[in-house]
Amino acid sequence: MSMLFWRLWICIGLTVSGLTCMGQTFPPAGWEDTPDPLAGEYATVGGEVVDYAGQSPKSLNYYLDNNVFTARVFGVMYETLIDMNPLTLEYEPYLARQWTISEDKKVFTFKIDPRARWSDGVEITAHDVLWTYQAVMDPKNMTGVHKGSLERLEVPEVLDKHTIRFTAKEVHWRNLGTSGGFYILPKHVFAESDFNKINFEFPVVSGPYRIGELKEGLYATLERREDWWRRAFPSSRGKGNFQRIKYKFFADRPNAFEAFKKGEIDVFAVYTSYIWVNETQGEKFDRNWIVKQKIYNHHPIGFQGFAMNMRRFPFDDRRVRKAMAHLLDRDKMNRTLMYNKYFLHRSYYEDLYHGGVSCPNTSTVFSKDAARALLAEAGWQANAETGILEKDGKPFRFKFLTRSASSEKFLAIYGEDLKDVGIEMAIDKKDWAAWAKDMDDFSYEMTWAAWGAGLFKDPELMWASKEADRKGGNNITGFKNARVDELVEKQKTIFDVASRHAICREVDALIFNDFPYVLLWNIDYVRLLYWNKFGVPDTVLSKYGTESTSYWWYDEDAAAELSAVQKSGEALPRKLEVVTFDDAFSPTESDGSSPAEAEDASGTVTPRPDAPEPMGAPPVLDETGSSPLISLVFGGLIVVLALLGIASLIRRRRST
Repeated sequence: MSMLFWRLWICIGLTVSGLTCMGQTFPPAGWEDTPDPLAGEYATVGGEVVDYAGQSPKSLNYYLDNNVFTARVFGVMYETLIDMNPLTLEYEPYLARQWTISEDKKVFTFKIDPRARWSDGVEITAHDVLWTYQAVMDPKNMTGVHKGSLERLEVPEVLDKHTIRFTAKEVHWRNLGTSGGFYILPKHVFAESDFNKINFEFPVVSGPYRIGELKEGLYATLERREDWWRRAFPSSRGKGNFQRIKYKFFADRPNAFEAFKKGEIDVFAVYTSYIWVNETQGEKFDRNWIVKQKIYNHHPIGFQGFAMNMRRFPFDDRRVRKAMAHLLDRDKMNRTLMYNKYFLHRSYYEDLYHGGVSCPNTSTVFSKDAARALLAEAGWQANAETGILEKDGKPFRFKFLTRSASSEKFLAIYGEDLKDVGIEMAIDKKDWAAWAKDMDDFSYEMTWAAWGAGLFKDPELMWASKEADRKGGNNITGFKNARVDELVEKQKTIFDVASRHAICREVDALIFNDFPYVLLWNIDYVRLLYWNKFGVPDTVLSKYGTESTSYWWYDEDAAAELSAVQKSGEALPRKLEVVTFDDAFSPTESDGSSPAEAEDASGTVTPRPDAPEPMGAPPVLDETGSSPLISLVFGGLIVVLALLGIASLIRRRRST
């Protein structure tokens, strides 16, 4: 074949390649880093805040111990390639200063900010990103649920020191968030270490805080970094203001609350109605030395329930699981133990049912007769001598794995009702680390599990059948359902939030009717107590978050005034008892779009798993997020340029 023929095919190939790979670059032209509108104008740096962090964790490595506390700590020590605007939910530069999304929505190329540095002064590079991906995906590393996210991507390619490219295995609305939203670790520090043993020592970080003093089982401190590479950025001002953050560990919340009242802890989120109703009176509260507030914002509603291990007898039978739900008297518990402060779950996605969309799930009412009928149908008969239910010679006895003494009063009521129909439940109490290990290994029969909710609902990691056997994952019950798997696959390629949520509601109905959990109860606000010595924004908390003090600051004048009135016995001015974000925050023109509109306007808002989830809005642009006209113009331009190149070759050939 002639050289001209090959040149023609090369031109055509380049043309097709250009059309295929052409995409959008973010942030858009003219974007500038700006101050966070939620940050306090008068926030000052310094001081300390002491917070309660639950039981001592088995690790501070978020990749090894996936819980709220480790996520909070990791989130201020390490950084992701891109971050999310706290109001608009648009992705913004973080470690990466720019990223490009291919037209087919499968290739994501990130350019790391050349200013980015580790705390030891070493430059952050694409090699750190690659190594972190490989460490998480290494089969021998116990990174559980994080593998489930990153396995959607091929091994990333380092294009140069500051550029890395991710290619997704398939189109998924979460791919940008997956590729740009995982925490990057320093290769030069950890590459020679056993990843499973990186638990409490993190000598080199990239974020605004580093680990300070650590007393295992007692407390951990974070120290503010003045040399953080983003310290002077406008978006960094007014948040992360405390010089030191101290997290104290307690085996039980009641003990932590006593420490709070003594002033040993500064901030305490109340999870029990008894404390909120009965233990927040007296001088410290009445004189406003301690602030008591209910805060309504837009944080997502998760769910909690008694998880049943469907991999094991007797909970491998749906009829048994449904019977267990009928034997939980939630109304009685809410009335006698929780002052009717909670709503009772009838969904795994409570915040999908708003704006005229009603939940079709029928609440499972307390009924021993219904439970007995289901158990009899499943083959369980009472032993005439012991009264214990038996099936195939096996008595109905199981262990309830718990990690908190506060659960015992609920389990006592449940245990009596179970006993009344012939079921024996024993309590197996362990600390957090032991409980977490058992959960990672699916070594339990029933346990109390509470889950947060994501910004956009994605049922895959918790409900897909392929996740049921992933140790350390979120599908702790072993739930498997072929129709749910089909719907999980279907929603992956849907970029319109409203359409995706419709699918999630169908998933919700299927899960609800299979009873993997005995669903419990929840509230839609945050109950917060704190000593009156801090500066806080008008909203107190962020728009979508819960309990975080990231916008707070230590107010020396307020602290001095608190100390003075404690000696004199005087009262401080009372703060608002109820704070509603929408009332407290006045949006500006720059943050007036709704979260769903933000997604559809950019085509790229795919959040991290811990982000809250808004309701959907109709799509504005095509599914790639680019205007069809713009796509046509640029696509046509490439074709024209290619054809001009071909014509030039032909003319050159003819002239010779």
